[in-house]
Amino acid sequence: MSNDPTTPVPVPTPVPDSPFRPEPGDRDLAPQFVLPLVVRIERAAPPPRTDALETAARAVLLMLADERSAGDGAWAQSVRDWQDARIRKVVRRARGAEWRRADALPGITVTGKAAEVRVFPPVPLDGWPKDLARLQVSGTDLDDPEPPPGADPGAPVLWMNPDLEMSAGKAMAQAGHGAQLAWWELSDGERTAWRDAGFPLAVRTADPARWPALTTGGLPVVRDAGFTEIAPGSCTVVADHPALRRREPQM
Repeated sequence: MSNDPTTPVPVPTPVPDSPFRPEPGDRDLAPQFVLPLVVRIERAAPPPRTDALETAARAVLLMLADERSAGDGAWAQSVRDWQDARIRKVVRRARGAEWRRADALPGITVTGKAAEVRVFPPVPLDGWPKDLARLQVSGTDLDDPEPPPGADPGAPVLWMNPDLEMSAGKAMAQAGHGAQLAWWELSDGERTAWRDAGFPLAVRTADPARWPALTTGGLPVVRDAGFTEIAPGSCTVVADHPALRRREPQM
């Protein structure tokens, strides 16, 4: 898995001082925070890759939607600080006692079909809790034992770039970026409906023939800053939420 200090960039060109602006800006001068995610990977039973990606994306959404992340909530200030600077996510892995120690820290554990991912309130880039800082970022990857089924066309889908190879940790962070971009684009009512439904979503690799249309169709697009694994500016994920498909392009 890979540390992912990357920044997703929506299309079209972001407005000045956007957290997804590719060039250095005022947000780079702010204290930098990171959203930690820890995936449970036991040696005897690692989760399927797609399940882990989907669970990580839901974990990001649950952190954004949690009442502790808003207003005067316990996590609200750190979430605001994180979103006022560059948007960073880091995925680490844990097993056994490591997982139990991580699970005891304030956060939210999200369970997929087999995957377990715990998301924590944002922390300073150089101020990780010791029980998270000691966890491995690399060394284990994940596979799908069988190809995932086709995505429900009526549900949100995070389409991954078919031409890029990413470690599981990198892809989990990118899926989280895509889910966050979709969340930001939705109205309050659309967010509530998605949350109340349990944040259904799928992560799938796009058909290569369809990928160019996805990246230019007005849906939120994640572009990688290029710090790890892939070239800067690479489109990694398109956030395809039904509510966003129905909208007319803004001029």
